[in-house]
This record gives sequence, structure tokens and C-alpha cells, in this order.
Amino acid sequence: MSASTLTSKGQTTIPKDIRDALGLKASDELIFTLLTDGTVVMRAKTKSLRDLAGSWKASKPAATKSQKRAA
Repeated sequence: MSASTLTSKGQTTIPKDIRDALGLKASDELIFTLLTDGTVVMRAKTKSLRDLAGSWKASKPAATKSQKRAA
């Protein structure tokens, strides 16, 4: 378990072992979600849609307009 201290300005430092495990670097965006039981979930938003382009492979090619009309 890692710990961090909150400053008077509301800032904290994410411990190095956590940054390394998540592959975080300066200017990465972090998303905080407060759950009803008081648990806070922090997620690193490190992928954009542009980063994901081409990562999904369709099982079959998409039908063209002419193929759709013929069906």
C-alpha cells in the first residue's frame, strides 16, 4: 500500500510505484470517481480515440452501400 499527503492547496503526489505501475507521465489526465460508500476510484486516462484507431479488428469486412442495397 502506498500513501500520500494532501497539501494546503489540495495537491498531492502520486507515489512513484503507482505512477510506474500505471505508466503515468506528466500531463496525463486522472479521473476520480467518488462511490456512495466513500471509496474513491482513480483512473488514468492515458488513451485517446486516436490512440485506439485500428486496434479493433472486425470479424468480417463491413458491407458496402451497394451490397446493402442488393440484400
